[in-house]
Amino acid sequence: MARISRRGVFGIGAGVSVAFVDAEAPAVAQPAGGLPPTFTLLLVNDIYKMGETKGRGGFPRLAAIVKAERARGVPTLFCHAGDTFSPSLMSGFDQGEHIVALTNLIEPDVFVPGNHEFDFGKDAYFKRMGEARFPFLGANVSLADGSPVPGMRPSQIYGFGPVKVGLVGLVMEEVPRVSHSGDLRFNPVMQTLRTEVEALRARGADILVAVTHTDRAVDNQIVRSRLVDILLTGHDHDLAITFDGKTVMVESSEEGNFVTAIDVTATVSGEGLARTIAWSPSFRVHDSAKVVPDPDVTRVVAAYEGGLSAVLDVVLGTTAVALDSRTGVVRSGEAAIGNLVSDAMRETTGADVTVMNAGSIRANEIYPAGATLRRRDILSELPFGNTTVLVDLSGADIVAVLEHGFSAAGEPSGRFPQVSGLRVAYSGRAPVGRRVRTVTVGGEPLDLARRYRLAANNFMLGGGDGYTMLARGRVLIGATDGKLVATEVMDYVRARGEVSPALEGRIVALD
Repeated sequence: MARISRRGVFGIGAGVSVAFVDAEAPAVAQPAGGLPPTFTLLLVNDIYKMGETKGRGGFPRLAAIVKAERARGVPTLFCHAGDTFSPSLMSGFDQGEHIVALTNLIEPDVFVPGNHEFDFGKDAYFKRMGEARFPFLGANVSLADGSPVPGMRPSQIYGFGPVKVGLVGLVMEEVPRVSHSGDLRFNPVMQTLRTEVEALRARGADILVAVTHTDRAVDNQIVRSRLVDILLTGHDHDLAITFDGKTVMVESSEEGNFVTAIDVTATVSGEGLARTIAWSPSFRVHDSAKVVPDPDVTRVVAAYEGGLSAVLDVVLGTTAVALDSRTGVVRSGEAAIGNLVSDAMRETTGADVTVMNAGSIRANEIYPAGATLRRRDILSELPFGNTTVLVDLSGADIVAVLEHGFSAAGEPSGRFPQVSGLRVAYSGRAPVGRRVRTVTVGGEPLDLARRYRLAANNFMLGGGDGYTMLARGRVLIGATDGKLVATEVMDYVRARGEVSPALEGRIVALD
């Protein structure tokens, strides 16, 4: 059957069950055939916020789900597919230390880092690893010299009665481009997976599981390869369950809103070369809105949030127009909140133009016209601690910057540009590299030979989101010289009292 979920699509093979779990669910789900599960895989991924939003998600509700699963009497592997140290609101202050403390309270059996685990640099990542009471897996991550990362395992074998489950962790190859991983190496996912699977099979693994932080294109490649039986993934923020009769692929939405459990029933027959194993999955989806938050974790979250309130709930001003920071909005076209941030960057640096990556806007919120803007709001939107930079570039280089920004148009890519000081029209159907049709700066056509001062952020200047062409320019305000982008925006709002960044046709899609 195929069923549209609250976010994503379930594609389930014949004879396999899937159910949303509520507070009255039985202690142990009985899959088809009446045999009890041999083991359960529980997955969460991409959880940034400490507390719930509109009665769903957050660490207290996640903790309640994990505790209930572990109390069922079925051997359980709780897997975390990464992206949690950043970009939470508080991570801008403590580089994810509070997230590790909260994750310690739920103790994943497997933790595979995502790209956001490296947002504050290699040293901060290692520091967070040292604070964690849960194991890190990442077979394709190595030090600059190719040696293993201390404290990270490539894979692990777990025994459930006669059944051996081999599990490998993999991290997306693009981390150096989209985060701040320093000289750590992220080796090819598929090549690493083949090597690890071969080694796990040689060690007697019966069922192969990959826990990955990879995008959907790579997920699909893993499924098609048939290298593993079960893929638990993160990064795309979808609630997705697919099973084609051979390979399972699951992702558990975002923020702990939904948590997926896979009950695996396995039987072994024969010995030695005649040994065979048969297994079948059954799926359960926990809706976190239907659970009672864990009281102990609730108290810890309340203590963190209470300490932040005095600093963060200071009013800066109001917005005269609606601001929409939802991912699908800021990564697909001109957005009023993108205009607000890029205007602030242009004004404070004295730039001619601003180009900023939409992926740096993160809160996924809607602020109605007349809404009050607080420090909390701006820091939630801009949590990475990026600084404003200023680069002297030719007009031709600015076109290259914009071409790169539109190279993934039609996809929710973080490289999509939000701009100030210029207007650009582009064709999303044209070949990549030839999409920009017209650009004007200050009402005049862009001069390819003229030099312009472009404001961006230090992440982009370092090649983040693939903006390597910024390095062609002469740096006027460097990564360690500029103010925090969030500070620039807060000062901009406070100075005006009311802001009105209306849509002006700065970015026009011609098709």
